[in-house]
Amino acid sequence: MQSDELTVSNDKAKLDSEMVYAFLSQETAWAKGMPLDTFERAVERSLCFGGYIGGKQIAFARLITDEATFAYLCDVFVLPPYRGKGYASTLMKQIFASPSLTGLRRIVLVTTDAHHVYEPHGFTTLANPERYMELHNPEVYKTTA
Repeated sequence: MQSDELTVSNDKAKLDSEMVYAFLSQETAWAKGMPLDTFERAVERSLCFGGYIGGKQIAFARLITDEATFAYLCDVFVLPPYRGKGYASTLMKQIFASPSLTGLRRIVLVTTDAHHVYEPHGFTTLANPERYMELHNPEVYKTTA
């Protein structure tokens, strides 16, 4: 899949796993300190997309999905030098055009400050937040490191 200069692929063999792991485990609040084996299992068991310019990976997104009814979108990032150029939007458009994700009943995500990235793609706040529950362990990577 390609849009302008950004090429999007869900071929895991093309992923720059070292860059993705380094970014997630060192630069993000949600995955800081993630052990390498945890990252490798997450990628192995998820639908992953890389965004590439001239063969260099500059973006990533991961979906945990049954590819039939539900998906959880997570670990989305565009490297800082490439932000503000519409690459996140292109990545989202290409992801949601994927045959693996058409016809899903629900796709959810969690974001602290990127609502503006996801709203143009149909994401809204939860219609019934009182129905959602979570078991959240934000210290898990500190205890397993």
